[in-house]
Amino acid sequence: MNFAAQFIYANYAGDGSPRRVGFNDSENDPFWQSEEQRLGPTKQGCSTSSKSTCNKDAPVCNGVAGWRPTLIHPERLKDFGIEEEECLNGEVKTFETKVVGSPEIQLMDPPKTNKKRGSERKAVPPPKPEYLRFEDISAAAFKIQSAMQKTPCTYSRLSKQYGMEIFLKKELLHYTGSVKERGVLYLLTSLNQEQQKKGVIVAKDCSFSMAVAHHAVELRIPVFVIMPASCAQPHLRVYRDYGAMVISYGSTARDSLNHARHLAKENGYLCLEEDDSVVYLAGLGTVGMEIYEQVPKLDAVIVPTGGQCSLLVSTAAAIKHLNSRITVIGVEPEGFPLLLQSLKTGSPVASELYNVPNRKLYGDLFEHSLGTHTFQLATKYVDKVVTVREEDSLVAMLRFQEFERSTVDTEGAMGLAAILAGQLPELKGKRVAVVVSSANMELDLIRQCVDRALVLDDRVSKFTVQLGDFPGDMAKLLDMLAREDIKLLDICHRRHSDKGNLFKAQVRQH
Repeated sequence: MNFAAQFIYANYAGDGSPRRVGFNDSENDPFWQSEEQRLGPTKQGCSTSSKSTCNKDAPVCNGVAGWRPTLIHPERLKDFGIEEEECLNGEVKTFETKVVGSPEIQLMDPPKTNKKRGSERKAVPPPKPEYLRFEDISAAAFKIQSAMQKTPCTYSRLSKQYGMEIFLKKELLHYTGSVKERGVLYLLTSLNQEQQKKGVIVAKDCSFSMAVAHHAVELRIPVFVIMPASCAQPHLRVYRDYGAMVISYGSTARDSLNHARHLAKENGYLCLEEDDSVVYLAGLGTVGMEIYEQVPKLDAVIVPTGGQCSLLVSTAAAIKHLNSRITVIGVEPEGFPLLLQSLKTGSPVASELYNVPNRKLYGDLFEHSLGTHTFQLATKYVDKVVTVREEDSLVAMLRFQEFERSTVDTEGAMGLAAILAGQLPELKGKRVAVVVSSANMELDLIRQCVDRALVLDDRVSKFTVQLGDFPGDMAKLLDMLAREDIKLLDICHRRHSDKGNLFKAQVRQH
């Protein structure tokens, strides 16, 4: 049997249906719940089985009906100090943190001196640093192609308006709404079998953690999400819907992260955090390969960046290997130009030197500092880095809703914001691909952003007029505004004013 036949046969079961790569021998794995333990016994007359008995006091699967049942065996909960009867699968268990004194430091015995002569000692060379190569990206593309959809790169209707051919790489169409699924999926599939059976832990409310929760459950890897008590309940509900075990611990994000690292060290779990490892960057680099295949005769690629710059450097590594003449441009927020300043100084700049301009709008971009690995890749592959204002990003979000019928967050809109703000005049008349990286934003925040964008785009204005205090004057004003096709959002009619004329009325309108 050749390699192609083996690959097809391995991905299709006997009934002809495709299956995900992972652990399917749940019957022999003591860490997974059996079907009866996860769903509970059924009653006679139920649609599932007519021979079994039903227990009305059976535990609820992962919280409430309709949620995805968690696949974690109750024995695993003992690692987290949770008894089976104290926590239903998927419910949030809150713990309090206590400040205790630092443990007593015990000094170790001084090392024994080696009495051998220097000529007899064997020098151990340090391990060579591992850098991202195109071979790593192509291997990641081959491994995740059966489980990761190829997102479209479509021609934008904004092209004629800005004088260039704009193609939007819509990474927001992934299941969790973020491009980080690519790196996470390759990272999880690269774990050894022992670590996959044991499980992983995440402790930050971000797109990376959502991707871990989703794909870990799909690969039948136990996943635990540890969040502080201040985390919004809708966010916790999302993790539970993915099938993860959600545990609330501590009052701050630092408390939950420290607790997650402690549990991982004590019980052998793997605490996953977004970093600049080769495996994670290789998964993200598959975006560049797809863009090169989907857009022929490409001139430039615009990628949003911030913090670690993982998406920018991995995409640039793939693009530059395939065609070194393609320009790669990174876009950063104006209030947090971490990569731009690092390239000017010649070394990574600490993120603590800058204040996050708006954590609600750019929360995921500033979780980590720029690493040495990503900085070296950016120095080698990135051609230009520009910054955009917050106002430009908000107007770009409005353009996405009007012309692309898509709702994106500020990170996903930064690439288009650089074009709208006139930061890239050299791209006039060229073919440009813009990576739309994510669309994870709360509905209330989206509404606020759109309202402010309408004001910034001169769609909403405010004016004040004074009318005579006579019958019919207000009707005449409204009739005049109607003839000009002006829509009133708010109107305030005041008769009493400290400095106004006695026989005048002040009218404020939006």
